[in-house]
Amino acid sequence: MTEAPPAAEAQTTSASVGVADSTEAPAVGVDGEDSITRTFSQSVVISGIRCVLAYVIFPWVLPALGWASGVGPWIGLVVGVVAIGFNIASIRRFWIADHRWKWPITVINLSVIGLLLALLVQDLGNL
Repeated sequence: MTEAPPAAEAQTTSASVGVADSTEAPAVGVDGEDSITRTFSQSVVISGIRCVLAYVIFPWVLPALGWASGVGPWIGLVVGVVAIGFNIASIRRFWIADHRWKWPITVINLSVIGLLLALLVQDLGNL
């Protein structure tokens, strides 16, 4: 029976600790980052869908097909409220996670919310 010298034992222990330390996830791990990014992306996509509906589909495509006259403002209201909700959720997620991009994302989301509110007022006026 041969035993490992104490120096070899110390090397093994420090190597094991180094591996364990490198695999530990930070407070906001990859899943947290993906979740935050996904929420922001969803809010932007929904806002974009609202704009496509408001500026392309309802004023041009559907009337050209003879469909949906007067429906645009109603759908715009619903989609606008949903989009604002997703933007607020995105802001909350970034702040709860104390994400490094929370300020720029907040500015972007608040700008989009401002535009969506203007569109909601316009839709209410068109009813």
